[in-house]
Amino acid sequence: MTNLAVTSLTESSTLTNRITRAATLIIALSLFFFLTSCAVNPATGSANLVLMSESREKEIGLEEHEKVLASMPLFEDEELLAYVREVGNKAAAVSHRPNLKYTFNIIDSPEINAFALPGGYVYVNRGLLTFMNSEAELAAVLSHEIGHITARHAVQQQARGRIAQTAATVGGFVTAVATGSGYVGSQISEVASIWAQTGLSGFGRENELEADSLAAEYLVKAGYDPAAMIDVITVLKNQEDFNRLVSNNSGGYHGLFATHPRNDTRLQQAIAQVSDISGNQITQTDNTLFRERLDGLVIGQSQRSQTQDARNRYYQALLGYTVVFPDEWQIDETTTTVTASNAEQGTIRIEAQRIQENIEPRLFIRDKLGISQLQKSEKLEQYRLLGHTGVAVSPETGNTQRIASIYLGPRVFTFRAEITDADSIDEIDEELLASIRTFRAIQQGEISSGTEAKIKFVQASEFFDFAVVAQSSRIANYPEESLRLLNGYYPRGTPEAGEWVKLIE
Repeated sequence: MTNLAVTSLTESSTLTNRITRAATLIIALSLFFFLTSCAVNPATGSANLVLMSESREKEIGLEEHEKVLASMPLFEDEELLAYVREVGNKAAAVSHRPNLKYTFNIIDSPEINAFALPGGYVYVNRGLLTFMNSEAELAAVLSHEIGHITARHAVQQQARGRIAQTAATVGGFVTAVATGSGYVGSQISEVASIWAQTGLSGFGRENELEADSLAAEYLVKAGYDPAAMIDVITVLKNQEDFNRLVSNNSGGYHGLFATHPRNDTRLQQAIAQVSDISGNQITQTDNTLFRERLDGLVIGQSQRSQTQDARNRYYQALLGYTVVFPDEWQIDETTTTVTASNAEQGTIRIEAQRIQENIEPRLFIRDKLGISQLQKSEKLEQYRLLGHTGVAVSPETGNTQRIASIYLGPRVFTFRAEITDADSIDEIDEELLASIRTFRAIQQGEISSGTEAKIKFVQASEFFDFAVVAQSSRIANYPEESLRLLNGYYPRGTPEAGEWVKLIE
């Protein structure tokens, strides 16, 4: 009994010592982070939590920049790129880190976005440029991203991530020694992709507001009207409202496009404060070069950015849907029916009809199509559309059929795909199912033709009417609304005679 008692006492003492050492480690680490992480924010002058030197920040930025170039195509327009760089450098030159080398690039994407990486890397999507209506608005977007860089927001987020990671690791160690189990390592994943995550999705409300305030200051110092920031927000909030109206999906924009309501009091105050900076005047008001550089800019998918499925994408503008048929399948259409076929493989037929009853797509197939024996039965939940699909045997031909029903607006779209090649049923069925999964509503502003659509600036006459112009527009869905959004006149309003407006050609 004595030996057992001694052993127990020894183990208890050992465990206590281990916990004590772990607790000491926590205190030491906490003290280390406190002593090493207090750095002055170069933009605001306040103390911020950082765990990285400026030289390392630049190294990280270069590494992540190379990843961006490897994963995102750049828009190849040297004159437009030179112009974007010129505008961006105007803001960078009056920023709090003017000696940092800034790199500006245009991403060949129709998505409306802009983002920044540490070390001076700024990216703006081609899709965002199409919605800009002045050089000042472009400068506002670039200045916002520069604000993130000058305030080292990505570095701050990385520091917070590192501390959280270390705390979790030490906490796991304390738990391990307290329970007598073996040490199992870190309890959370590495924060290696913090740069991309924050760059593409935003830095949080306070950081975004800080970037906005800095952007307003840089705009004033560079000779631009800081109210252009409000103009940008208004244009893109209108886009957001329209998307919500037509698709019940507001989507989301990065940075200043996502974080502010239309009348953000704090942002209004920030703009008012910087507008009073003595010795600064609004000098950048000529938009001639802006129009020259954006005239002819591709809107929507460019030929380079088009995915492979664009080769056989079909648009049904009357019913408002689009779908990608298998390669080398021939397409025939009527008002309510579309058929794609391949003589060696089979056919796929799409029919539309009004929804008469509020029943599930699966029950529609069973009760309305009369197909009770459905194999490979599964839900379809694509592009926020509800549907169902499965495989059945055609009672007329005995061939295998891929059946689907998808609800879009007030209509149900029925797919009947019959496979005629009995030796390749599984392969063809996979191809047909992949085609069905591409079915979606035509997006706002999407062009029905496979060729590139481009912006063209014209001066409005005294009789200019968006509704009239929309009748001959190449925009397949909601042409009037799309033109209004592009020009900052959504949901109503008419440009004055002589005012420059963007059309699509």
